[in-house]
Amino acid sequence: MNSTTRSARGESPDFTHGQDGLSFGQDAADVQAGPGVQSDGQAVPNNHTVGLAMAGADVAKPEVDPFDLASLRLSQDFASAVGVKKLITTIPVKKPSKEWFVRTHSSPDYRLQTAVVELKEDRETYLVAPDLWPGLASDPTFSPRLLVTAINRQGVLFIWPIRLPGADGKIDEWSRSALDAADEAKTRWVRVTANMSLGAYEVAVASGLEDEPEWPDLPFQQIIKIAFRDKLIADWSHPVLQRLRGEI
Repeated sequence: MNSTTRSARGESPDFTHGQDGLSFGQDAADVQAGPGVQSDGQAVPNNHTVGLAMAGADVAKPEVDPFDLASLRLSQDFASAVGVKKLITTIPVKKPSKEWFVRTHSSPDYRLQTAVVELKEDRETYLVAPDLWPGLASDPTFSPRLLVTAINRQGVLFIWPIRLPGADGKIDEWSRSALDAADEAKTRWVRVTANMSLGAYEVAVASGLEDEPEWPDLPFQQIIKIAFRDKLIADWSHPVLQRLRGEI
């Protein structure tokens, strides 16, 4: 069919029909697929949908306030949560304060019978090397003591030095009542106060405190080493002994 005939029939002179009635250059799949679908069956991106996705990606997230109090507040278990372990560098050697409720370690491995020099005016107690004991036996500042590992309700670890009977076996009521209090404190929280009229310590038991103390993971030798690290009299040239002899 020539172009003149096609024009007379109302057809475009540039269209050529194949045997299936489709124009050459147009695949049947293109016709069946419909708009928005490629010949290989994949969807053609829709400009409207892409625009919505891009708009959603540009939506700003709410700004987090770095000074939010809830996020800055420490939790009750903060130490355990971050793996913090308290380092004990100071262990006082003293009697329990009269307002403290205390416990003593129940293991006999955390008690030591030894000898010390006590300077009451300075409120200091010094551990003495055994080879010096015979030469200090008659000094009034020198005495045998029971060193007891103790702890208060605030978790303060301390060494409680309690006077032991002397060479004659005698013991005063202050020391006796202190030993009784230390034994009672193995299993219960107690408060020890001095009764001057009685001439001994009074022991009050806390009936409402049933929790066990949290003892630090320290061997007793390390506890003694920390407690007396600057208060060990190892020889006769020690300043404390020089002071007692009137040399300084």
